Amino acid sequence: MKKALVSLLLGLSMAAAHAAWPDKPVTVIVPFPAGGSTDNIARILSARFQSQIGGSFVVDNRPGAAGMIGAAAARRAPADGYTLFVSSLGPFVIGPNLVKSPGYDPLKDFDYISVAVQAPNVLAVPANSPYKTLQDVIAFEKSHPNKMTFASAGTGTSDHLTAELFWQQTSTTGLHIPYKGGAPALNDLLGNQVDATFMNINTAVPHIKAGKLRALAITSSKRSPILPDVPTMEELGYKGVTVYSWQAIAAPKGLPADIKSKLHTAVVAAMNDPATKQKLLELGFEVVANTPEQFTAFQAAEFQRWKKVIQTGNITAD
Repeated sequence: MKKALVSLLLGLSMAAAHAAWPDKPVTVIVPFPAGGSTDNIARILSARFQSQIGGSFVVDNRPGAAGMIGAAAARRAPADGYTLFVSSLGPFVIGPNLVKSPGYDPLKDFDYISVAVQAPNVLAVPANSPYKTLQDVIAFEKSHPNKMTFASAGTGTSDHLTAELFWQQTSTTGLHIPYKGGAPALNDLLGNQVDATFMNINTAVPHIKAGKLRALAITSSKRSPILPDVPTMEELGYKGVTVYSWQAIAAPKGLPADIKSKLHTAVVAAMNDPATKQKLLELGFEVVANTPEQFTAFQAAEFQRWKKVIQTGNITAD
């Protein structure tokens, strides 16, 4: 009887604590520097959480090791709702397949709340490039293996692995040129120092519209409304090269169910707010705002997909 009473009181105490959440600042870890796409999404979500849930949500940028330092820090935090993790796909499904000891297990150490947005990549070349179409690229690569250069923001990034997937699906090979970030990769592409890249659409669009880059194909399942004249890989006959970069929110494993529910409701409201949604669409993002169950299944599938690409390409983080 006494044991049952203690359990009941403990349960009531925990319920009261959850109901009061958040009664202190919530840390939102972003594993990349301020100003990038993931940081922007985290700040949109944090502002919405404050207005809808209450309390204070503070973005904490912890860059390093392609996002894995921030992910490991989030994993070590208590599962009490006072630490959240907003990241792109890298730390969730790519980095842990590139290194032996990332400091966390993405399949076991997080509660997945929602994929907020996704965005395709664009195969882009300089405006004066001799490659006018995707078929031009494939034809050159077939006749000149490992000669066409593809820039990326670094080994294991979305642009790098999209190129690797492209080569695997088209039975071609190119030469990967990794940079220390997207900015120097873009600068050398604009300067004709490299031949091509698979860059995120929101980075590519301003330069395409300014006539500095030529878009040959997009990795979305359907054409983008902001690049309606650019064909998809699927249209051009390559369904296996449908790729999205994505930003999502998770928490250390063991997040209380009521807090998870509050957060998911706020994510859906934030991403579907008419003004916010329109701004995201203008930047090339597609709103996802899926359920925790959908995100968990998606993360597992994406993990296996990129694991196969990495193993097939014999890619390492070195």
